[in-house]
Amino acid sequence: MSFPHLLSPLQVRSVRLANRMVMGSMHLGYEGGADAFPRLARFYGERAKGGIGLIVTGGVAPNGEGSFGPDGTVLTDDSGLAGHRLITEAVHAEGGRVVMQILHCGRYGKHADIVAPSAIKAPINSVTPRAMTEADISRTVADYGRAAALAIRAGYDGVEVMASEGYLINEFLAPRTNKRADAWGGDLDGRMRFLLEVVGAVRTALGPDPILTVRLSMVDLVEDGLGADEVVTVARALEAAGVDILNSGIGWHEARVPTIAHTVPQGAWSWATARVKAAVGIPVAASNRITTPEMAEALLAAGEADLVAMARPLLADPAFAAKAGDGRAVNACIGCNQGCLDPIFSGGSATCLVNPRAGREGEFVAAPVTAPAAIAVVGGGPAGLACALEAARRGHRVTLFEASAELGGQFLLARAVPGKEEYLATPRYYAHELAAAGVTVRLGTTVAAADLAGFDRIVLASGITPRRLDLPGADHAKVASYDDILSGRVRAGARVAILGSGGIGFDVAAALAGEVGDFDAIWGIDRSFRTPGGLTAPAKPPAPQRRIVMMQRKPDRPGASLGKTTGWIHKALLQRAGVEMLSGVTYRSVDDAGVHVTLGETDRLVEADTVVVCIGQEPRRDLAAALTVLGKPVHLIGGARDAAKLDALAAFEEGTRLGLEI
Repeated sequence: MSFPHLLSPLQVRSVRLANRMVMGSMHLGYEGGADAFPRLARFYGERAKGGIGLIVTGGVAPNGEGSFGPDGTVLTDDSGLAGHRLITEAVHAEGGRVVMQILHCGRYGKHADIVAPSAIKAPINSVTPRAMTEADISRTVADYGRAAALAIRAGYDGVEVMASEGYLINEFLAPRTNKRADAWGGDLDGRMRFLLEVVGAVRTALGPDPILTVRLSMVDLVEDGLGADEVVTVARALEAAGVDILNSGIGWHEARVPTIAHTVPQGAWSWATARVKAAVGIPVAASNRITTPEMAEALLAAGEADLVAMARPLLADPAFAAKAGDGRAVNACIGCNQGCLDPIFSGGSATCLVNPRAGREGEFVAAPVTAPAAIAVVGGGPAGLACALEAARRGHRVTLFEASAELGGQFLLARAVPGKEEYLATPRYYAHELAAAGVTVRLGTTVAAADLAGFDRIVLASGITPRRLDLPGADHAKVASYDDILSGRVRAGARVAILGSGGIGFDVAAALAGEVGDFDAIWGIDRSFRTPGGLTAPAKPPAPQRRIVMMQRKPDRPGASLGKTTGWIHKALLQRAGVEMLSGVTYRSVDDAGVHVTLGETDRLVEADTVVVCIGQEPRRDLAAALTVLGKPVHLIGGARDAAKLDALAAFEEGTRLGLEI
């Protein structure tokens, strides 16, 4: 497929963008380390090498009050320029363009000195901000201008002012957080004064040539946010103030509406961007859940945006833009959040489940082999796929054996889970890349040790088997494993008991609960903005298709082990579907009536036609002992090595590391 809109250049002041693809700003979690700037330079340089038209860095605070926390990036004087020059030099060396985002966190900062327009605590923070005085406001406006001037001295092609996601400028704009009675609050003119003062200071500091973009909240998704007409009014005021590009922000961090997880449909927010694009004459960038060149091209062709901003897709594949240009397959972001947002919001750093190199470009280095070997990889799940591909790219002769008719292993079970259908893009990508790398793939092939005698090295990536239930009645006909259900081998009845409330238990419950319905209706999104913020009452849920009871032995809340940024979504959807969740359960037995359990001090029967077992996995490594007889080096990776928890993130990383080392 060709992408004429996506690949067309764009002139912005003195800067020519090679295409309409923007790497959106993303905090990566390693901005504050000792190796921060060299690591960031490698990271952004790799994306510039991959052909992205414009890169927006992670947020840089204009002063200490606006930082994320003790390790947050702040640029206030010349002492910070050397590090930033590493970034700009790395990007420019690859022919790329980069702007620095200036971000004041406002009441979202994680330190004691946070400030905001009004002293209102954020529901996702434990610290109440101090209300800014007139002097604070004037000083902060000047700090933005100073940061912009320093950015240009560091070699950036411009700056982006962050005015979205519930950070300081967004807090000034919205009645939800701006209760001021002075000239910086009240009506929209007062509430947007701070933004316009900041933009004026930044534009003056930049001068006539560098790019100025503003990331504007197109829909706040919180009560007492901006109305639709107000968003347009702010956008027009920014155009008049000399802003060159409007980038889209969607929702506040405290919003109880998912905006970028896999449960959000592709391109779900383009309507909000299109409303603003129709009202202004400067380029507008769409963002959030745009993960393929096809989706990006469609949005541009439909006139809903002038550019597309993507952050996590550039984690998944730094060569996204170049591949779109020459027709190669893209390693698509699947919206899992497991390698990026979950660790970031838990104090860690970002990488990517489908691309373990992300953020570790200096660590994962492929060197051609000097003595190619014949390598057998047994198992076509995440670990086996990653290992086979990396080893073959380095020059080894690789044969991959997979017992089933498809590559993907446990990933294939995602096709049964509403919202996870995109996960299948990963095994499709690997199938394409394995063929290009010359890997011999033998599907539907179960191997014995003797079949592998001719190989120099053997990689056992044979995965896991579901742990069996050890109770009276465990062999009852109504008992099924999770893969029986998700693969479709067993059809569940009208009453289902699920033993285990980890990620797999939630997936099974979601699959059995059925289609969730229209995204906007479920989450109460009102595209007409009848109320400020774009919210309305969620639609009444339909009658449940099944009666589902989830149980777990642990006394914790069910779902406590789910991802930090996605777990609440899964729980909300299952609660909407009427799924009952029980903790602190002791399983007793299974019989014709269902599952007999003890809950607290009370014995209870959970009536069930089907009992689904989701209590863990065991490593599948039957071949390991027999292979030792051959005297060949054998490597265990993925679930075959450690099945304590089913973790595709670890499996892809293990496979990649071994493929680079073997």
